[in-house]
Amino acid sequence: MTYLEQSGCVVALCLVAGYAAAQSNEVLVDPGQKTVRVVRTATPPVIDGDLSDAVWANAAVVDDLHQVQPVEYATPDERTEVLILYDDDALYVAARLYDTNPAEITARNLRQNDNIGQDDRFYVTIDPFNDRRGGYFFGLNPNGVRADGLYRNVTEFYGDWDGIFDAAAGRFEGGWTAEIEIPYKSISFDPTTDTWGLNFSRTVARKNEIIAWVSRNRAYNPAVSGLAVGFEGLKQGIGLEVVPSLAVSDRKNFLTGDTSTDTEPSLDLAYRITPQLNGSLTINTDFSATEVDDRQVNLTRLGLFFPEKRDFFLREADIFEFGGIGGQRQSSIPGLNTLAQNGRPFFSRRIGLSTAGEVVDLEYGGKLSGRVGRWELGALSIRQDEHFVTVPVGREPVRTQCTTVPADGRNPVRSRCAIPADTLSVTRAKLGVLGESTVGVIATQGSPTEALDNSLGGIDFQYRNTRLAGGRSFETDVFFQQSDTEGIDGDDSAYGLSLRFPTSQGVRSIAQYRRYEQNFKPGLGFLDSAGVSDLFLNVGYMLRPSGGNLESWLLNFDYQRIDYLDGGGLKTEAFFFRPFTFTNRTGDSIMLAISDFTERLIAPFPIYPGVSVPVGTYDSDTRGIQAGTGGHRKLAAFTRIVEYPEGKFYGGRRSDRFLELTWRPSARFRGTLSYELNDVELPYANGSFEIRLVRAGFDFAFSPTLSWVNLIQYDNVSEVAGINMRLHWIPEAGREIYFVINHNVEDIDRDNNFHSSFSDATVKVNYTFRF
Repeated sequence: MTYLEQSGCVVALCLVAGYAAAQSNEVLVDPGQKTVRVVRTATPPVIDGDLSDAVWANAAVVDDLHQVQPVEYATPDERTEVLILYDDDALYVAARLYDTNPAEITARNLRQNDNIGQDDRFYVTIDPFNDRRGGYFFGLNPNGVRADGLYRNVTEFYGDWDGIFDAAAGRFEGGWTAEIEIPYKSISFDPTTDTWGLNFSRTVARKNEIIAWVSRNRAYNPAVSGLAVGFEGLKQGIGLEVVPSLAVSDRKNFLTGDTSTDTEPSLDLAYRITPQLNGSLTINTDFSATEVDDRQVNLTRLGLFFPEKRDFFLREADIFEFGGIGGQRQSSIPGLNTLAQNGRPFFSRRIGLSTAGEVVDLEYGGKLSGRVGRWELGALSIRQDEHFVTVPVGREPVRTQCTTVPADGRNPVRSRCAIPADTLSVTRAKLGVLGESTVGVIATQGSPTEALDNSLGGIDFQYRNTRLAGGRSFETDVFFQQSDTEGIDGDDSAYGLSLRFPTSQGVRSIAQYRRYEQNFKPGLGFLDSAGVSDLFLNVGYMLRPSGGNLESWLLNFDYQRIDYLDGGGLKTEAFFFRPFTFTNRTGDSIMLAISDFTERLIAPFPIYPGVSVPVGTYDSDTRGIQAGTGGHRKLAAFTRIVEYPEGKFYGGRRSDRFLELTWRPSARFRGTLSYELNDVELPYANGSFEIRLVRAGFDFAFSPTLSWVNLIQYDNVSEVAGINMRLHWIPEAGREIYFVINHNVEDIDRDNNFHSSFSDATVKVNYTFRF
C-alpha cells in the first residue's frame, strides 16, 4: 500500500469522524415511546421469588407487553405483569409470569452460570445512560438460574460478561415468578440523569414464543426500548471491590515422574473512580478454574479461533472491540469463519497463554474502563512472565534463545525457546456520535509470543441506525490499522469496510471488503492470513408466515473471494447456497446447503500428520444437510452430514458426519454425547485416514448454587483422552469455591493401551468484598 493510499484512507476516516462528531448527540424520543415512572422504596424487598412481600404492593406496574414471535404486536398467549422499585443501592424488578399450562413450564437447567437459552426465561434490559448505544441485561429461568450480559452496541450482544446481582424464582398456581436485584455497584450509569432506557422480555420455550414490552422489527435491544423515569439519589458506596483468591494445585507428569504442589494467592482490586469510570488492579492472576476449550477438527489451511473464557478479561471486554471485526458471524461458508476474526488488533487470549495453549504466569496488571461524557475509554496493561515454548526445528520465534530437545519415542528433535517477560498494553477510546454510532482509536504495545518489539495503531467508525423506515436497520464499519514491528518496514497496514442491512424478516444483506498487507502484524491481536484481500457478499430472505406450524424460512447465498496481494492471484473463491432453513414453532429446524470452492495452493499443505497436499488449484463441491430438535426437549438431537464427491476434495473425496444428543430428564442432570467423523481419501501417500472426535459430558446440579460438571474429550489424532471435572459452589454471587481436576490418558505407543500422562488437581476460593 503506497503512502498516498494510506494518507487517503486516514483522511477519509478523519472526514467521516469529523462530520459524525459535529452532529447532535441528543437522543430522540419517539412520540409514542412507552414510559414508566419508577417508585422509590424505603425497605428493599427480600429476593426469594415470593412476591407476597408487602413492598411490592407499591411498585410501578407494567403489563402491556406484546408478542414479538411468532407474530409481532399480537396479543401474547401468556400474560405477564412486571413490578419495578428502586432505592439508594439497587434497582428491583419482579414479574408474575402467568401460564395457562403450568405443568409444561420448561425449566431444565439448575446449574448457576450455565446457558438458560432453552428454558422459559425472563430478562430485563437497562440502558443507564439512555443513549441507545449499549446496555446490560439481567435475567433468570424458573429455577432461579441467573443470566447476564452486555450489549457492545445496539446490535451485538456479549453474553460472557459476568456481573454481580441477585435473583430468585418461585412458582404459584397460575405460573412462575421472578425477582431481580441489580446493584448500582455492578453497573456504570450517569448520575446526572433521572431517565434510563428499560425493556422487559419473556420466552415461553415450548411454543418458541417471545414477548416484550417494546420491540421493532422483532428487535428489543437498547436502541428499541422504553423509558424508566424518576431515578434520584443513587449511590455506589465508596466504589471499592476487593477479591482475594487462593488456589492450591497438585500436578503430576506421569511420563517424566515430575510432581509439584503450588499455593498461589492472588488479588483483584476494583475502584469505581466515578459512577461511570472503573479502575482495577490484578496481582498474580490465577486462571486455574477456567473451563477447558472444546476440541475442534480442522482440515483447512486456516487456524482455529477459540473464544476467551477467563473472567478477568471478559469483564468490560466490549470496550476493546474494534471495527466490527468478529462481532457478528460474517461468513456461513464452512472453514472460512476464522476470517471473520482476522485482523483483530486486540485479542485477550494472546495474553497469559503460550502458542501451545499452556498457561503463562501474569505478575500484575491494571485496567481502566468506563465513560467520561460521550467518551468510552479502555486501557489495559499486563506484565507477563518469561516462559518457554517447544517448536519444530526451523520454526523458532525470531531473536529467542533456544536449546535442542532430543528426539524421543513420540517426537523428533525439537527446539525449546525462551520468550522474555514483557509488558503488554492496549488503549481504546470511542466517541459517541449520531445517536447510536461511534468513532474511535486503538493502540497496542507488546508481543506476548515473540522477542520482537511490536506496536499498532488504528482508527474506526461504526455507524448504527436502527430507525429506518419500516423498522429496518443499517450498519457500517470502517477501519484502518497500521502495525510497527522491529526489523520490518512497509506493507504493514490493514483496512476494511462493511455494509449490512440486518433484519429478522424480509431481505437482508452484507457487503464487506478487507485488505491485510504482507507485513501487517498485530502483536496483541489475532491474525490468520496476511498479504490478502478478502471480499464477502451475502444476501438472504427471511419469510415468517403468520399462521401454521412454520416459524420461519430462510433462504441464503454467500460469496467469498480471497486474493493474494501484489498480483499473486486467487487464493480462495467460494459460493455457498442454502435454499432453505426451516424452523417450526417449537424450535425444530432443518437446513440444506450447497457449496462450490476453488482453492489455489502456492505451497504444500500439511493436511494430516504425514500427508501433504501438493501445490496446485483445486475445485471442491459439497452437499450438506443439518437438522436439530428444539433445545427445550427432554431429549434433544442435532446432526450434520456433509459430502465431498469423488475428486472434489483436493483431488480425492471426503465425508463428514456429526451427531450430538442431549438428555435432560430433570433440572438436576444433563448428559451430552457427540461424535464427529471425518473420512478422507486423497490420491497421495498415506492419503486415506479418518479423524474421530468424541465428547461426553455429565452435569449434576444439586442446587442452583452447587454443581458438578464433567467433560471427557478424545480424538484419534493426538490419541489423548482429556477428563475435566469441576465442582463449583456459589454460596452467593461474588463468592465461589472450585475443585477442579484435569487428567489426561494417552495411547503413547499407539497400541490401543491407554496410560495416564498428566494430572492436575486444584482447589480455588475467591471472596468478593464490596464497600
